Amino acid sequence: MKRRDFIKGVALAAGAMSVGLSASEAKPNISETARSVSLQDLAKATNAMPEITIYTAKKFLTMDPTNPEAKAVAVVNDRILAVGSLDELKAMAKGQPYRVNHSFDGKIVTPGFIAQHVHPFLGALALESAIISIEDWDLPGGYVKKARGHDEYIAHFKEELAKLDKKDPEKKLPLFTWGYHQTFHGKLNRKIMDAIESKRPIFVWHRSCHEFILNSGAIKLTGITKEFIDTLRPEARAMTDLEDGHFWETGLFGVLGKLAPYVATTDQFRHGLKTFRDYLHRQGITSASEPGGVISKPMTEIINSILGDESTPFRFYFLPDGKSLAERFVDGDLIDETEKLLSWGKGKCSYQPKQVKLFADGAIYSQLMQLREGYTDGHKGEWMMTPELYAKAFRKYWDAGYMIVTHVTGDAGLDMMLDNLELNMRRNPRYDHRTTAVHFGVAQPDQIKKIKRLGAIVSANPYYVTALADNYAKHGMSPERVKRMVPAGDLERAGVHFSYHSDMPMAPAQPLFLMDCGVNRISTSGKVSAPEQRVSRMAALRAVTIEGAYSWRMEKEFGSIEAGKLANFTILEENPLTVESRKIKDIAVWGTVLEGKVLPVKPNAKPKSGKDTEESLVSAAPFFSSGAATFGKEDDHFMEHGDCVCALNHRFALAMMDAAQKSR
Repeated sequence: MKRRDFIKGVALAAGAMSVGLSASEAKPNISETARSVSLQDLAKATNAMPEITIYTAKKFLTMDPTNPEAKAVAVVNDRILAVGSLDELKAMAKGQPYRVNHSFDGKIVTPGFIAQHVHPFLGALALESAIISIEDWDLPGGYVKKARGHDEYIAHFKEELAKLDKKDPEKKLPLFTWGYHQTFHGKLNRKIMDAIESKRPIFVWHRSCHEFILNSGAIKLTGITKEFIDTLRPEARAMTDLEDGHFWETGLFGVLGKLAPYVATTDQFRHGLKTFRDYLHRQGITSASEPGGVISKPMTEIINSILGDESTPFRFYFLPDGKSLAERFVDGDLIDETEKLLSWGKGKCSYQPKQVKLFADGAIYSQLMQLREGYTDGHKGEWMMTPELYAKAFRKYWDAGYMIVTHVTGDAGLDMMLDNLELNMRRNPRYDHRTTAVHFGVAQPDQIKKIKRLGAIVSANPYYVTALADNYAKHGMSPERVKRMVPAGDLERAGVHFSYHSDMPMAPAQPLFLMDCGVNRISTSGKVSAPEQRVSRMAALRAVTIEGAYSWRMEKEFGSIEAGKLANFTILEENPLTVESRKIKDIAVWGTVLEGKVLPVKPNAKPKSGKDTEESLVSAAPFFSSGAATFGKEDDHFMEHGDCVCALNHRFALAMMDAAQKSR
């Protein structure tokens, strides 16, 4: 790093602070500002300057292409002052008080990881349960090992019951587990569970989140009877099996009001949010977001009370659910109603201004995405918003200057999004609109070119390939068509901005795991799915740092290690750019820095065994259903058209709030 570059950085930061601008906003005047600030001026100013903290590390991976690596970073309060070597930063401080922090020596420091898309409600409930799942979970309370095969699952199941028996010998407290999947764990039903325990209520929540299995104790506790099931709509009744204690898809939501008081209470949610908070910190996350969350002020206030607290080690952002708003206000005050939500945030939780989420086609886990060539078994995809409603909402938000984020999973769904984008660009051109395709389940080469030409960006879920490619090659699609799942390699070659997300709990919210999925594309069979669609390590690291920030229009504030940006860092034990590619997911997170505050993660109760295989971290599960679900209530369109986790999140949250209201 050159001396004059440091002076520019200091002058830039000082000038920006004096007029209330960020360093990035001041960049057009760097040369002029640097000339106007002499060394003598800087020397005089240092007497009144705050103390500098200079952090050293084995290496800083900055994500700044003009200065990609460094040995030290100088921080003042919550922002980065300069980037270089220790000797350079000490020499260039010019008498300003400073101290050197060697906490990160021997470690790799990246920009703070970004969880671009998570669901705190469903994530909190899953983490609040006893996890007996198909993959390992690195939790704040300990490392939960996977259960594989029927015998292993039942053994873990009995262990959880034994723990609860010690705590509650009278068997009044229910056991609530999450993570079961029949493909890996074999058959499970009411009869099998009753043979183990029939008195204590047991609620088994499926790994896909779309199913519940209850034992007789739980059936009795909830009051689910044949007479009650007979009152449900035919579509719901068809997806219930009282004898097996099995309720799925539409049938699950038909009985959700009975389940919610026991599996989704506000107390469980609050406690689960604390675990969710600590879980995200363990993964090195400094910023997270829920696009299209539940439009419920009481729900938002609960989230604010935990994630918005000043002790939370990250910032959390919401994007309004434009689908729900459009269904009510598309012909009225849609924009005004959307902007009312901006005041709902508190503390470290806030709504992103001028950003909104719309929905195209159905869930990829339910195999309800809209595909150009349809499905090999003849079933049909679904629209979450009708093309007519989507077009009207897109136009209104476009003309109001919004960044429009669209849930889209299939290539035909992507066609709808891109066609609307092109139409509105031709009608009312906009610069830097950043229209975003979220999930990006299946896409074709011509669509990649169109995304680039129209200036759109992508937020992709690389776990889809890991979890679904093998299964979908046999069911519903084909080996050749599966190669077009999440074609991020094409995005990288085309120069399209793309970020990664987990959609937790659909995938673990672990940025290093997502990087591993994108770099390797290893399916559950252990084979590489479409090797040409693998991305470079640098692109994968950018996808969980600077590109995540770019997808929120926050890249001027964080996402890279540059002068004037917030001091948000993730500290790693190994370098994800040089470690063996199959070990990226196993890199340990030492901690984070959030806005200048050093926040080590707490050690786990049990370390990793180091013996994980691809199968321990992925699901080969057939998560899809044979068709869409239907309901007969106000918000039934969610489950009637597409059945995605956002819809699931919505229905669960409303059921919890309704149960809480009735209990008062």
